[in-house]
Amino acid sequence: MDTQKLLGEVAGQLLSGAIRVVDLSAQLGPDTPLIKLPPELAVDTPKVEIHNISRYDKNGPWWAWNWLKLGEHSGTHFDAPQHWISGKDYPDGATDTIPAQNFVGPVNVIDCSKEAAADHDFLLTVDHIKAWEAKHGTINAGEWVVMRTDWYKRNGSEAEFLNANETGPHTPGPTAEAIQFLISKDIKGWGSETIGTDAGKAGGMEPPFPAHTLMHKANRYGLASLCNLDQLPPKGAILIAAPLKIEHGTGSPIRALALVSTAR
Repeated sequence: MDTQKLLGEVAGQLLSGAIRVVDLSAQLGPDTPLIKLPPELAVDTPKVEIHNISRYDKNGPWWAWNWLKLGEHSGTHFDAPQHWISGKDYPDGATDTIPAQNFVGPVNVIDCSKEAAADHDFLLTVDHIKAWEAKHGTINAGEWVVMRTDWYKRNGSEAEFLNANETGPHTPGPTAEAIQFLISKDIKGWGSETIGTDAGKAGGMEPPFPAHTLMHKANRYGLASLCNLDQLPPKGAILIAAPLKIEHGTGSPIRALALVSTAR
């Protein structure tokens, strides 16, 4: 295969509009929903702050720029293996040491939007994944797998996005067995449209928070607060999810993008 010719064809299709770029990221700002943890368990990420340095004024007459205060895991973001204790010892497990090749790959989109609408605590199981594969094709090694729930449509309200009450958060996600099954297929990483990669009730699973514990133990990656997965086909799109190259970074806000054929 002439890969140089192939890349040229892809570039031409991008210019012609035959390949569309889909933005999978939420706006990042002071109103971005952030996870809330029990105070006895952990310290929360502070709200995103955007501060003006200059805006065509005495502090910078010809330019505008800002400085930011934000957590690594704010908004649409990438979880590196070193984010979790189970992945803390990987030398290539931080945002500045992960090979850039690993940020790009084919993406499998498992549509659970109807189930999540009917049950906010819906859990994706191994049987669900196998049924999806029987219909759409095998999930292959080196590919991303993401769970579409249309949860991103709640992003305008932190309360609706977190969906928590006195019994805890109620958001859809995977079972531990589903995550282990995907790891056995040697996937690149797992993504969701909710505040984190796990279900709201994941703290009570075995192990707790399996999308974090098991994925990062396997030196795999997580994507959270993704948007617009309803614009992607089940198979055939390319996902680009590159974190900032933060020194020893455990994660990073990202501008996640997908390349999608308009011919579908």
